[in-house]
Amino acid sequence: MLVHPWDAPLDDEEWRGWLARHDFGQLIAPGDGRDLPVVVPTHFLYDGATTVRLHLARPNPVWPLLAERPRALLAVVDDYAYVPTGWQAAPGTPPELGVPTSYYATVQLSCDVRIVDDPAGKAATLAAQLRHHQPEGGYAEPAPGADHVRRLLPGIRGLELTVTAVRAKFKYGGNKPPEHRELLAGHLAERAGPGDAAARAHLLRRHAATRPADPG
Repeated sequence: MLVHPWDAPLDDEEWRGWLARHDFGQLIAPGDGRDLPVVVPTHFLYDGATTVRLHLARPNPVWPLLAERPRALLAVVDDYAYVPTGWQAAPGTPPELGVPTSYYATVQLSCDVRIVDDPAGKAATLAAQLRHHQPEGGYAEPAPGADHVRRLLPGIRGLELTVTAVRAKFKYGGNKPPEHRELLAGHLAERAGPGDAAARAHLLRRHAATRPADPG
């Protein structure tokens, strides 16, 4: 992933705070010498530091690749918006000469992988995910000895991912002059399409964080 200096996170808290509000992404396993990786859309539970936990169905095609090479990438992308040519053109220049682009935020976690097959470990992963995704309750606690859990556990396998590296990107016009960024924020507000409000919020937040202070 290309990350220009103006698209890099302002600090670790920026990407950590953003990722804390997301729990669905794509698990990408390269395997060993494969033509293409296996990509698995999945919910996950990140502890905010070094560990990600999730579970997948036993028939999932990702397992042989993780056995060959216990490495994976967890990628999350959100808050995206299309930026048309006219918006991108520098103020005062022909709008049709602008170069369109995409705004988005993404975090990619490079991970070592440990497969969890013991019943207690799988039940603990299920319990943690239920508490996160369904805090209102309404579910039977997945205790390893419960009948419904004993029937469920053979059909799934757990994963514990240990984060070894992080790549993050917040692509929101950081290479544009301040005045142009303000125009872009106005365009996003006016269009008000899917994703525009979130993209505008990122643009303005990063704009405020990087704009030189008023000497007055």
